[in-house]
Amino acid sequence: MTSQNERGEDREDRNDGEDGLRRFARIWSRTIYPATQTSLSRAELEEFLHPLAVRLGEALHAHPFTPSAGREVGRALVDEAHCTSPDALPHVLGVVESYLVLYAAGLAPAAGAPGALGVDEIRSRCARLQHALAAGFAFAVRERTLGEQEALSRAALAAQTAVEEALHASETRFRAVFKDATIGIGIADMSGRLRDANGALARMFGRSEEEMRRRNLNDWVHPDDAPEVWRLHRELARGRRDHFRVEKPYQRPDGTMLWTNLTVSLLRDAEGEPRYQLALMEDVTERRLLHLRLRYEATHDELTGLPNRTLFAERLERVLSTGGGVRGFGLCYLDIDGFKAVNDSLGHAVGDQLLIAVAERLQSCTTAPAHLVARIGGDEFAVLMSDPRDTEEVTCLARSLLAALATPISVEGRELSVRASIGIVEGASGRLEPAEVLRSADITMYRAKDAGGNRYALADPDSDARAIDRHSLTNHLPGALERDEFFLEYQPLIRMSDGQVDGAEALVRWKHPVHGRLGPDRFIPLAEHTGLIVPLGRWVLEQAVSHACTWAGGQPLRVNVNLSPRQLHHPDLVPDTIAVLESAGVAPSSLCLEVTESALISADEDELKPLWQLAELGVDIALDDFGTGYSNLANLRRLPATTLKLDRSFTQGLQRHPADPVDLTFVEGIVSLAHALGLAVTVEGVETESQADQLRQLGCDTAQGWYYARPAPPGEFARDWARAG
Repeated sequence: MTSQNERGEDREDRNDGEDGLRRFARIWSRTIYPATQTSLSRAELEEFLHPLAVRLGEALHAHPFTPSAGREVGRALVDEAHCTSPDALPHVLGVVESYLVLYAAGLAPAAGAPGALGVDEIRSRCARLQHALAAGFAFAVRERTLGEQEALSRAALAAQTAVEEALHASETRFRAVFKDATIGIGIADMSGRLRDANGALARMFGRSEEEMRRRNLNDWVHPDDAPEVWRLHRELARGRRDHFRVEKPYQRPDGTMLWTNLTVSLLRDAEGEPRYQLALMEDVTERRLLHLRLRYEATHDELTGLPNRTLFAERLERVLSTGGGVRGFGLCYLDIDGFKAVNDSLGHAVGDQLLIAVAERLQSCTTAPAHLVARIGGDEFAVLMSDPRDTEEVTCLARSLLAALATPISVEGRELSVRASIGIVEGASGRLEPAEVLRSADITMYRAKDAGGNRYALADPDSDARAIDRHSLTNHLPGALERDEFFLEYQPLIRMSDGQVDGAEALVRWKHPVHGRLGPDRFIPLAEHTGLIVPLGRWVLEQAVSHACTWAGGQPLRVNVNLSPRQLHHPDLVPDTIAVLESAGVAPSSLCLEVTESALISADEDELKPLWQLAELGVDIALDDFGTGYSNLANLRRLPATTLKLDRSFTQGLQRHPADPVDLTFVEGIVSLAHALGLAVTVEGVETESQADQLRQLGCDTAQGWYYARPAPPGEFARDWARAG
């Protein structure tokens, strides 16, 4: 039996052997780790190699000895540690040879003990373990290689089969798509020769598939091709681009036009070299025709067939742009004079026929391709010229247009005379915006119309500026009364017999937020035109009567208020005037209404009736600006006037010394006539003392002017003049 001491020594030796093999496994892992294909870390590889080291160590000292452990370790290195590199085996054998005997010594029996081996025997066993390990390693590598080759062969065979099947399926699908597709498909080589074409493509061109295969893509040039079509095709044919898409027309054998959405793609071989061109064509002929029809309807006047405002605006913008290739332009903007009367009296059907005839005549004057005749709307037309030689060429066209319309137009058995007003704008391209040109043309056309019509007028920047200013004032005018922008000033009327104040004329002013103080000549015509003169006139009357009540210690002076022609014809003139006087508690005799002579020239009895009613109530009526209306002096007897206000133009000659004898005679005659008819005479514009003396000697009753006083605000007038009366 083995003593307890002997067993302890055996355990110590065993522990020494385990520690030595642990170190052996560490050295082994460091040596072969770079040559493995394992996913293990080096520490994990060391743990894997440790039991293999133990197995080799035990085999080295086993009784009986067998090298089979080496073969198993060699296989494990390949199968489990993936040491498949050719460099791995020499390193493994070198480690076993150099360190196994050394680190496995702790497993050997003590010298002299039964089973103890000599040095030569241990080296012999180690060599046999190395050979067995090498054999197992080689066998495992061979099996692994053969297995991988077989797997690759099976995979290659399967892939080849799959490719053949996929190719067949792909070709079948391609043929099905190619044959049954509704879009045209053509395949051409790089020279452009068509190799294949489907039925849809043949039907688009009205040819057979066989005929299509004899065609060449390079022959399908059309005059309407966009400039970039063939440039893109050349780039594709040279391999510089892989595809492009364009809209392209083709000529069919029957002469009709085929429009297509064409997509051309480049097909390359496995090496990337261009081999074929694939063309896909969608027939968009019907769609394009519909688009053209809709475009025509959107850009042409339905009644006359002329281009409408939309197309005219597009052409004008192109002509005015710097990149349009046009150096200058000329525009004739035409409006038919009195066309509304034709519609109102003869009906819109006759008016439409007249517009059609006018359009035809305007077109007959403009046969040049650079001319565009358009109907802008209603009875307005425009003729646009590109690159006229000079202004004379444009005015010559305007004269031709007027001449073409001069001959009466026959419509439904009626001979209708046509007159027109034309505004001409001419200039260089790139300087004006379309909106500016149209505004100037419109302003100029109305200037021609205001001058009597049936004529043309040339655009003038100063006239445009005045018209724009009038337009601005007109737009601002309606709100001015609500914003309390109007105010009154008063100019005294002086009795020439004693120099005392006889009354005051109320003069309205406008404190414009932009233009500042404006006199009545700037806005009264606009107020008359827009109808605002009626509420403005009532406001002036209310203010003037109210101010008059505060003058002269409660005894009001007579106040003169101007009455416009539109107010004169307003049905509420009489009741409004009476209501203002009654509200203020002022006698009618304290009010004088001034009416211009021109407003009464052609007035009949009914139109004069409101003035007669006011005169019968005691309101004075003054005939303003007398002498400028060319009235029949005999008409004075039928007018309800109490005063004649002589216009300043007939008294200016009296400012000189000596006075103009003609003016003296004229004024003397009017004064004598007025007094004979029981009328008082007031003169305006008295500016000098000699002028005042002459008028006094001629018998004028009252006068006003800067010689006496300039117009002043109500408070200032009350301080300086009202109490003086």
